[in-house]
Amino acid sequence: MTVTAGERGARLMLLGGETLNGPRYVSWNFVASSKEKLEAAKEAWIEGDFEHGRFQLPPDDNSEFVPFPGQPGN
Repeated sequence: MTVTAGERGARLMLLGGETLNGPRYVSWNFVASSKEKLEAAKEAWIEGDFEHGRFQLPPDDNSEFVPFPGQPGN
């Protein structure tokens, strides 16, 4: 995995533990044990039904939106 910081730098935390039981796949802010789960999460985020969908936001947490990379508005 490669981590790139912007002009202002970044903070990074590395957390260790027991080895996971199989591969993990990473895309943007999502990590999953299968590519299918990863794709489903990506599609749910892009769909953006944050009131009823897979990603429900806390009440009044709607002042900003971070689009999936490559999504319009990004």
